[in-house]
Amino acid sequence: MISLAARLAAFIVGLAITPASGDEARLDLGRKVFLEISEPRCGLCHTLADAGTTGKIGPSLDDMKPDAARVKTAIVNGIGPMPANETLREEQVDAVALYVSAVAGKTK
Repeated sequence: MISLAARLAAFIVGLAITPASGDEARLDLGRKVFLEISEPRCGLCHTLADAGTTGKIGPSLDDMKPDAARVKTAIVNGIGPMPANETLREEQVDAVALYVSAVAGKTK
């Protein structure tokens, strides 16, 4: 018989790896921002396996595996040759930061 603690731990782990339906919509928006909406397109400079991009100008996001806060900071402020955001809405910035942090380093 599985203990209550073991069942609770399994449930919590399941929550951590399964995005809520609201997060799925945000991940979809983030992928769209990465591939279609951002100017210039993120994949032009960055490698991200989930998006099928192989940019060589910026760092490989798959290798870097940045968290959402790091992605958002880079987008908002710019870094190195990456310009600061001038066109994306806050919702779009948050979504692409969530998307990159969720999929970086995972093979498709």
